[in-house]
Order: sequence, then C-alpha cells, then structure tokens
Amino acid sequence: MEDSLTFKGLATEEVAERQKKHGLNKLEEKKPTPLIVLFLSQFMDILIGLLLVAAVAAYAIGDVIDAGVIILAVLLNVIMGFIQEYRSLKAMESLKNLIVKTAVVKRDGEIRKISSEELTIDDIVILEEGSKVPADLRLVEVNDLSCDESSLTGESEAIKKEVDDKVYMDSNILTGNAIGIVENIGMETEIGKIAKIVQEEDEDTPLKTKVGNLGKTLSLIAIIVCIAIFILELYKGIPLVETFMTAVSLAVAAIPEGLPAVLTLTLALGMSQMAKSDAIVRKLLSVETLGSCTIICSDKTGTLTENKMTVVDSYYTNKEKTLEIGKLCNNAVINDGEVIGDQTDGAILKFCHDVEIDLERIDEIPLDSNRKMMTTIHRPSNGNDIILTKGAPEIILDKCKYIDNEGTIEILDAETKEMIIKKIDEMSDKALRVIGFAYKNKDEYDTEKNLTFTGLMGLIDPPKKDAKKAAEDCIKAGIQVKMITGDYEKTASAIAKELGILTSGRVITGDELEKLTLDEYYEIANDIQVYARVKPIHKMKIVEALKNSNNIVAMTGDGVNDAPALKKASIGVAMGDGTDVAKESADMILQNNDFATIVKAVKEGRKIYDNIKRFVKFQVSTNVGAILTIVGTSLLSLPLPFNPVQLLWLNIVMDGPPAQTLGVEGAEKDLMQRPPETGDILTRKTLMEILISGIVMAIGTIALFAYQLNINAGESKAMTVAFTLFVMYQLFNAYNRKADSDRPSTYLYLAIILSFILQVLIIYIPQLQLIFRTTSINLIDWLVIIIIAFTIIIADKLMTKVIK
Repeated sequence: MEDSLTFKGLATEEVAERQKKHGLNKLEEKKPTPLIVLFLSQFMDILIGLLLVAAVAAYAIGDVIDAGVIILAVLLNVIMGFIQEYRSLKAMESLKNLIVKTAVVKRDGEIRKISSEELTIDDIVILEEGSKVPADLRLVEVNDLSCDESSLTGESEAIKKEVDDKVYMDSNILTGNAIGIVENIGMETEIGKIAKIVQEEDEDTPLKTKVGNLGKTLSLIAIIVCIAIFILELYKGIPLVETFMTAVSLAVAAIPEGLPAVLTLTLALGMSQMAKSDAIVRKLLSVETLGSCTIICSDKTGTLTENKMTVVDSYYTNKEKTLEIGKLCNNAVINDGEVIGDQTDGAILKFCHDVEIDLERIDEIPLDSNRKMMTTIHRPSNGNDIILTKGAPEIILDKCKYIDNEGTIEILDAETKEMIIKKIDEMSDKALRVIGFAYKNKDEYDTEKNLTFTGLMGLIDPPKKDAKKAAEDCIKAGIQVKMITGDYEKTASAIAKELGILTSGRVITGDELEKLTLDEYYEIANDIQVYARVKPIHKMKIVEALKNSNNIVAMTGDGVNDAPALKKASIGVAMGDGTDVAKESADMILQNNDFATIVKAVKEGRKIYDNIKRFVKFQVSTNVGAILTIVGTSLLSLPLPFNPVQLLWLNIVMDGPPAQTLGVEGAEKDLMQRPPETGDILTRKTLMEILISGIVMAIGTIALFAYQLNINAGESKAMTVAFTLFVMYQLFNAYNRKADSDRPSTYLYLAIILSFILQVLIIYIPQLQLIFRTTSINLIDWLVIIIIAFTIIIADKLMTKVIK
C-alpha cells in the first residue's frame, strides 16, 4: 500500500498551528470528584450518623469527655475511609493513563506512529484491519474496507466503505485497509457530539458482592443484638443516653463496615503492582480471576517468541522473481530501522531490500486470517498487469498450477510438489516460519488460482529468554499451557518442545479441529497442548471446550477476529501492540507482549486472593467475637464488659493498621507450587474458622471478666482486663493471618506493635484512663491476659489440621 501513499501529509509546523487552533483529539471526561466532596461524602453513612447523635446526647447530659471521644472516633473513621477511597481512585487513575491509543499517520512525507490525541485536522491517517478509527475521517484511498460502527449506531454489522465515504471515531476496521484525511477531532466528532458526560462505573465483582452480603448478614445480626441489648440495659435501669451510646458503639464495633473499602483498596493496589510488571488490568474482577487461572492459551508469535523475524533460510526455483515478490507484495515500512507494520513483512522487506524494482500497485487483496495469503496487482510501464502472492506455503502450493524454473515455466507435477513439501517440512522442523511465493499474469479469471510457484523463505522467530522458565513455573503451579498459532504444524511443535510446552500431549491443526464433533473435541480438549494452523474462529471453540470442563481459561489475542474469544475467556489478554478492538475486549493488556508477564500477573493474582482471605478472616472473626461476647454477658446477666468508648477503640483497631497491612502481605512460599483455587473464597472451611475464632474470643473474654467480678476486683478493673484481653486477641489473630513468605511481614509487625503501645498508654496514662475509663493492671494480670489471648493461636493451628 505504501506505493499509493502519494500524500506527503502535514508538516510539523502545520501540526503545531492546527493543534493550537483546534486542541487535542480527545473526548472531555467528567471532572473528578473534588477532594472536599469525597471527604464530606464519608459522613453520609448511617453508622456515622448514629455516632454523631450519640455525641450530641452525651454532650446534652454534660458528659463532655464521651462526646469528645465519639467525635474523635467519627473523625478517625472518616479520615481512614477518605484515605482508602482516595488511594483507590489514584491507583485506578494512574492505570487509565497507561493505556495509550495510537494512530499511524503520514507527516513530513514519512509514516509515523503517534498517540491518537496528537491527531489534528487534515492529518493523513492509515487504517489497517483491526485498528480503531482515531477521529472522523474522509476516505481518499480504499482497499476492500469494511468497518463496525456499532459504537455510534448500536448495530454491530460490517459496513462497506468506498472513496469519499466517512468513517467515524471509535469505529473498528474489520477488513481491508484505507487512507483517510481527518475532518473532525475530539468533541467535534460524531461520537463526541453524543458522548454522555458520564464516566464508566466499575461493576461490583463477585467477591465484593459475596463479602458485601456477608457484611449485610453480620450487620443485621448486630442490629438485632444492639436492639436487644438496648432493651435489656433499659430494663436493668441503666440511663437512656448511656444505653443508647452503648448500643450505637456496639453496632459500630460489630458491623464490618470497613470490609468493602479494604477489599477495593487491596484489589486496586494489586492492579497498580501488576502495572509495574507491564500487565494493565482493566477490571477489578480480573484480579480475582487471575488467581484462579487453570489454563493459559497463548499465541506463539510475539508472546512466547520475540516477534523479531529474520530470514535465515530459502529455497528458490526463481530467486530473482521471489525477491521481487517479497519486496512488492508487502505492506511494511522501514523507518530508521524500525518496522512499521507486520513483523514478517518487515523481515522479508529487509531481506529483499537490495532488489531494484518499483511497479505501480493498482489493487490489493489484503492478508486475512482465513485465506492466510496476501495478493497485490501491479501495472508495469509496458505489458500486462501482474499478480503477486505470498502466504502459508501449503496454501500457496495448492493454488499453483505452474513452476518457474529460472525463467522456464513448467507444469507443477506431483513429484515436484512432493519435493517442495519436503523442503517445507525440513524448514519447519528447524522451527522456521515458512512463507511461499507465487505469481501470474492478470486474466479475467480468479485472481488467486493457477499461480506460478517461485520459492520459499524460512524465517526464525526465537523463543523469548524467560518463556521456558515461565512455562515451567506454570506447570509447577498446576496451570496448563496451550500454544495456539497460525504456523505450520511442525514449526509449532518444534517451538513448543523447545519451550517445554509439548510433552506427552497432542498436537492438532485447525482443519482437524473442524472435522471433530463437539462431543469428540470435548473428550480430548484437555490433552491437546499445541494448536497449529488455527484461525481466530477456532479460538472461540477452544475457549468454550475448556470452560465446559470447569476450567478458568486465560486466552491471548491481538487481532480484531480474536475479540469474541477474548470476551468469552475467563481472562482475555490482549497484546500492547495489538488492535484497539482486541484491547477493548480484553480484561488485561500486556504492554510488553510477554508470556512471562502473564505468569507474573497470575502470581500477583494469587497473592491478592490470599491477602483478601487474610483480612476477611481477621475482620469478620473479630466482629463475630464482639457480638458473641456482648450476647454472652447479657444472657449470663453480667454487666457489659466494654463501655462505649472502648467499643469505638476496638473498631479502630479492627479497621485500622492490622487490617490494612494484612491486605499487602508478601506472597506465600508455596504460592506457585500449589494448584489453583477455583472455589468460593468464603468456603465452609473459612466460615467455620471465622465462627470458631469468634467463639474462642468470646469464651475467653467472658470467662476472665466473670472471674474478675467474682474475686471482687471491681467493675472498672474487670472491664479493663476484659477490654485489654479482647484487644490482645485481635493482635494475636492478626499474627495468625500473616503470610509464610520470604518477605518479612514488617508492616504487620509494626501495626501490631503500634496497636499494643497505644493499648498500654490507654491503660496507664491518667488522662487516657479518664477518657477510656480504664485502670492500671499488674504484671500477673498481663500474664493471664497474654496466656488466654494465646489460645487464639493454638485454636488456629488446631483448626488448620482438623477442618478440611
């Protein structure tokens, strides 16, 4: 197509002038929520409202200290909620900025790849199959172009385009290629005119929904308990305001309102961590799913291999003609040594660079994934038009009737054809990608039949250095790796064996796959390790079959025809240099196109999954413990073991440093040596562990509180001991949840030490004693508290062995 680029494009100075006049090519987005609004929104919570009512009530009866403490607790909760939301928003914002859309333009007479935001009026834009239209364009050259304008019309269908037609921003190029001139950019485009000034809302993930439902159930139980406690305390003759404050404080301590915030923050920070490894995760859902991945279906070229093609072998029956075809039937452009366009085309163009030939191109049948060949039609200055074709060698060979033996045209007989097939096999056995070349003089019949064969080229695309280790890591982690390629079967097998992907499994071609019934294919799907000569439509069938066997499937892709399979897969993975259509269909984008990055993302996903389980177990078991402790003392007709201010402190310890740090623990040592977890995160085992932990805390706290009352230690001392024990239970419980990691749990230990120091200050500093209504306790008390609190560690070890 480069021969027809007679347009020079805008000069650099003209671009600057137009950008100054028309602005950048981007749609206006809804302004981010102002920080003050984000902060004030934290007060729009029923628990915060109840606490403020309790503070007013305390102040009204002259209890200024309690009122001040409650206000302080409100501010701490609001600030913590604000920080969590702000960090999540910033993490998500930084990820959006990493996804850059590009456009191929001609400026100053050169073809360049630029950010689509830099496009301006009258820019010359080159469109290829799979690209997304970056602005509203008027077409000036067209080759078999069709596009999907569903983003504008809502109708997902292929629309044919001709010269002088318009194509609109955000449309997808389905087939062919074209050149267009920019007419409108940004908000002046058709899609800009109808763009809703609404930013996309993140959908709730299944995990967030499950944790939310658990929180709602616990909240309902807590509210019922609070109402019951309120009625019981009133019945005992305790003043109304104090009873109300106790009920509200219990609600705050017992309701796990911090869970969704910590969950979202952990997922968002995980996404940021993945981004540092060049894996841009587009949806929170994908972070959870990655940790459960059981199969990775990976493209070969560019993902498992370098995609730096070099011609290293050749076989000619007419060398001169083969090199001419290689140079003319080619859409790549070499600009300062960089290939713009297809890498295979670029390697062939470099190899044929010294051939001196320049024929006018008058037509083109673009390469597509079904035909697996590309044809161009050229017009010599004298003589008939000539058709040049290159593509998959067996397909080219099947379409050839003749062979060019250094200028002598002969019939391609069966014996010669068999000899050429052996040459293809020899090259393929060396892991080479083989391209066949042919031509014919133009006639009125089918353009791509009765061709004349001229030769083969073998190109090497070496495996990436870390691909073999990444594949080994997957196998150790119980993840199957399946290689999918359009390459010849023997080439695919050779590369797969070198990478350790093809071991005892099967190799199947696209043609063989088509002949199988669904039932036949489902039976053998798990045993197939390599798919060769595959078309994009086959990927959909592969995903469906593997998911039918209850697998969590990651599928890679970069072309427009890969989009349906990427959407169907559990985790669609698009390449950073893939088509915009593929990227928008994917859950994750690999900026470096590297298979090892998928494995790193799976590892990070598993770590996040583990950490979510950690803080869910920690927070919810403490909530359950608080509820059971209050219910237990009421049923035993004992005084309540915690006063309102102490309950608020328990809530701060729960939602504060320990819970936050559990969300960023390091990876378990056996993280990639164990099979994927595909079940529910809130399993029966997890729920049993949460309940038993809560029961242990409640029994220990109630028993020690009752003992203190029984020995006439005084209610103030009994409450201080019970309160301190419950705090120590939380700190030991946080320790239970730490990761068995090579990375020390520094943040967790610091959080535990900080919480312990604050608890000591509450007990011994007179001013804090006044606020929290605590009293000093002796060394024996501390010894008893630590011994009883340690039972939560023993219980956890026993549960690990007993509960399966």
